[in-house]
Amino acid sequence: MWRQAVWDEPLIFEINRTKSRRQGILIPKEEIEEDVSIPDSVRRKEIDLPELTENEVVRHFVRLSQMNYGVDTGMMPLGSCTMKYNPKSEELAQDITGDYHPLQDVNTVQGTLEMIYETQEWLKEVTGMDECSLQVPAGSAGELAGVIMIRKYHLEKESHKDEMLVADTAHGTNPASASMVGYKVVYIKSNEEGLVDVDLLRSTASERTAGFMLTNPNTLGLFEENIGEISKVIHENGGLLYYDGANLNGILGIVRPGDMGFDIVHLNLHKTFGVPHGGGGPGAGALCAKGEMTRYLPYPIVEKAEGKFIMNKPERSIGKISSFNGNIGNVARAYVYIMGLGREGISEIARLSTLATNYLIDRLKDTKLELKSPNRPRKHEVVFSAKKIFDETGISALDIAKGLLDQGFYAPTIYFPPIVEEALMIEPTETESIETLDMFANALLKTIEDAYSNPDSLRRSPSNTAVGRLDQTKANHPSTVTPSYKVEKLRLLLKNDLILK
Repeated sequence: MWRQAVWDEPLIFEINRTKSRRQGILIPKEEIEEDVSIPDSVRRKEIDLPELTENEVVRHFVRLSQMNYGVDTGMMPLGSCTMKYNPKSEELAQDITGDYHPLQDVNTVQGTLEMIYETQEWLKEVTGMDECSLQVPAGSAGELAGVIMIRKYHLEKESHKDEMLVADTAHGTNPASASMVGYKVVYIKSNEEGLVDVDLLRSTASERTAGFMLTNPNTLGLFEENIGEISKVIHENGGLLYYDGANLNGILGIVRPGDMGFDIVHLNLHKTFGVPHGGGGPGAGALCAKGEMTRYLPYPIVEKAEGKFIMNKPERSIGKISSFNGNIGNVARAYVYIMGLGREGISEIARLSTLATNYLIDRLKDTKLELKSPNRPRKHEVVFSAKKIFDETGISALDIAKGLLDQGFYAPTIYFPPIVEEALMIEPTETESIETLDMFANALLKTIEDAYSNPDSLRRSPSNTAVGRLDQTKANHPSTVTPSYKVEKLRLLLKNDLILK
């Protein structure tokens, strides 16, 4: 039986009710008596930090962690985000860059630059591209940078392209990035097989097409077998093929986007390459390009010249997307992850995640869950439809996800992709054992059984978690969410009674 801890835990600012002076650690005076010149304009008059002892702080955060759920607790079948287990040894890797200041002379940070250079080289090889920039701080930022590169390329060609094609299985960031850069977004619907409708693509692509944003395998976990023809259609119309690396996990070390005809690739180091991303970051990204597009990459790019590592700016670079070199600490984590796996280990990621996904499909094949193109093998993820269960019992994919919480599993994605009604997107990843996969399959089977035998109980779930079922509207509306203590203080000051605790 899974049952999560429940603590009546106050905010850290509320623990010290008497406001008495307390200290967690004692800092030697000689370390704080340095004469530092800070302008008055940037000095804060009040810091307003909680004063607590060390054990009060430790106990507070341990109690909070016991009410939380993460990949260290159990399996997270969270589609599209690859919340896979990350080796703890990588946590130490970021210390490599701990003493590095981005304004140091490059001659004093040759080791860090070598690490960046090696990572660039490995990512070039694994993607089949000519050059990589690690300057982008996350995958979404890499995606935005990639679309900016496409726009600059076309503007310099003096072509008047104003449309960006996007697959209807695309992640929401794809149309968002294209729209932010000023493109009209045109969706390309999938065919009955769940793949890009090439005939539709052929009739839609035109001289106005700036590019096509696509991931392969796609969001349904299906490999776009017509990728060669897709590439040909886009390039014949003068467009560029953009690879969203969100699903690279399923083909890593097996096939390469560059060999499929993609011109620009963004990678999520915090997904595919073992960098933690729980809670929204910080992540790390990579942006790789081929041929002429390498001239537009964000800078700096680390190069090797005359035995030294230097930072260079591509000839037509779009500039910087973040400060300095991006999130170097996370690049160090990815570096250790790739180095630890080696050439053969990298391809095992794709093989094992694909095996795990198709094992789960086999375990669930005789249920009421439906699957588009059921005879096609999936890569690292699968999207089931619970519509038949909903039609017969009124139990939705949301109810099934809540039921899984009561059995000790994190909920899968249920609102994506929009082309699958009552979607359950499951991404087991390569790091789960067959015993864990069986436990998850059994939990899902029991939840489906409950949908028919005890639906009211399922509608009230979860009941074994620290927090029960929330009001979906209040839990998502900005006026009823208090994301931080500062917001709560502001609302108390303004006597705003819409405070959700």
